Amino acid sequence: QVELVESGGDWVQAGGSLRLSCTLSGGTLSSYVMGWFRQAQGKEREFVGAITWTGQRSYYGDSVKGRFTVSRDNAENTVYLQMNTLNTEDTAVYYCAADFYATEWYNPFEYDYWGQGTQVTVSS
Repeated sequence: QVELVESGGDWVQAGGSLRLSCTLSGGTLSSYVMGWFRQAQGKEREFVGAITWTGQRSYYGDSVKGRFTVSRDNAENTVYLQMNTLNTEDTAVYYCAADFYATEWYNPFEYDYWGQGTQVTVSS
């Protein structure tokens, strides 16, 4: 059974940076497209970024483009989300997700496996 565990969520001041990690167990990371999503209180789940199986391509939501970077280390079964120039609107629970064949990277319904989420809070 595939399990995803996120870590790295924290409180940070606006303008700061954080790096989230997501470790996959029960499978081989290189078999999966990996996505990051977030959900702020009272809002729908939002696409943050995705990365293809070997890391050759990555995709980003408009609100994070140029500030966030998704990367992966298949040898370590871990995917990362580097978040720079954080602002208060980035406050949310961040989730990683995995799927064999996701083509609509931005669509949460494409992903079969989800982590439990990690809280990121950005204060002004």
